[in-house]
Amino acid sequence: MTYPETIKYLESFINYEKIPAWPYKKSLKLERIKDFLETIGNPQDNLSCIHIAGTKGKGSTCAFVTHILREAGYKVGLYTSPHLSDFKERIRILKPKGASLAPQEKEDFEGMILKNELTDLVNELKAPIDKYNKKSKYGPLSFFEIYTSLAFAYFKEKNVNFVVLETGLGGRLDATNVVNPLVVAVTPISYEHTQKLGVTLREIAAEKAGIIKKHQDTLPTGRQAKTQGHKLMVISAPQEKEAIEVIRKKCQDVGAKLYEVNKDIFYEAQSEGFNVIGLFGEYPCLKIRFLGKHQLINATVAVGVIEALRPYNTYIGIDSIRSGLYNTIWPGRCEIISKNPMIVLDGAQNIASSRALKKAIKDNFEYKRLILTLGISNDKDIKGICSELSGLADEVVLTKANNSRATEPKILAKFFKHKNVHMTLNVKEAQTLVCGMAKKEDLILVCGSLFVVGEFRDAQIQS
Repeated sequence: MTYPETIKYLESFINYEKIPAWPYKKSLKLERIKDFLETIGNPQDNLSCIHIAGTKGKGSTCAFVTHILREAGYKVGLYTSPHLSDFKERIRILKPKGASLAPQEKEDFEGMILKNELTDLVNELKAPIDKYNKKSKYGPLSFFEIYTSLAFAYFKEKNVNFVVLETGLGGRLDATNVVNPLVVAVTPISYEHTQKLGVTLREIAAEKAGIIKKHQDTLPTGRQAKTQGHKLMVISAPQEKEAIEVIRKKCQDVGAKLYEVNKDIFYEAQSEGFNVIGLFGEYPCLKIRFLGKHQLINATVAVGVIEALRPYNTYIGIDSIRSGLYNTIWPGRCEIISKNPMIVLDGAQNIASSRALKKAIKDNFEYKRLILTLGISNDKDIKGICSELSGLADEVVLTKANNSRATEPKILAKFFKHKNVHMTLNVKEAQTLVCGMAKKEDLILVCGSLFVVGEFRDAQIQS
């Protein structure tokens, strides 16, 4: 297959990211991907994985962990979702510091799988995929299950030292939940995907905590714990009472050892940077280039994860932690892409993330007017997100991503009755409009959906 044929083949499988409503428990079957991976030799069993779930901040936390490991001299696989511009971004390998970049690589998405590599991988696995789908007793594989399988095969082939995995949806039934992780982390849990994960924080937390499993003795060669009977270490961000109770109970049930930020691991914000008191040491004068207090929590969880690798003879010093945190790049998260006018992109797509974004904007920027450019997927809490962001806006530009889940701007307009509202047909039109409206002292905030953020980012770079 050529690369265009590869894309067409992958897009032929059902992609739940593009479907507004579908039955969660009937559609996602962990047995299906386990069954398929068995047919291709279980590549995930050869990987040393760090598994991260949560509602907000899990992508940033994955990025922090990956960059620290890379700074320490490791070759690290990173699997995240969704993507901003190109689904090749989801599969990346960051090489040790000093290794040269391939000619095709973009710095923002360093190490993402190349077109020829993805084509070769699909050519290699197409026959097993097609054969499995013809006889599967669990139904055909989805796009996400196939792409996750490709990632496992790719990371095994490239002989990475570690793999950092971000869960896709939930955790318990997510395709990434087939690994036997070295460490698990849970970032802040809040209300999201309530139609699928549950309407209470307890129900949502139970799905997220599904990645916490009884520690298996069989691990990749060289990754055996120093002590027999080692318990899986779980690092949790501060959680609401209902959520942490579920996480604690799950850890107790499977014999995992839970460490909580603000209880076992501590951080302290300074005028410049922050300090962390970890499980095994203190880490002063840390800095990140992300905006917002919530990112300090994500960075602290990442430090906890790095410390939790010690039982596997992986000791990472403060210099690597410090440089890894500072050098972390994670596009689309409170990202400044222009300063004249100021344009800030953020993939905030639930109430908690929108609230954190609002605080970050107020704490870090001065401007005359804020022009809110907003598009939201229709399975999100539209009313809640709009109510959080409405107070920030002097002008509101509503738009929609090129995705079947996108909410029509006229529906969003109902939540901005007392604002000056402009409606656009697509993100490119919105980008042209806001850049024409904005003066030097104004701030353009683009948010509500990673799909909108990705399309705006591409349009701005191309203009």
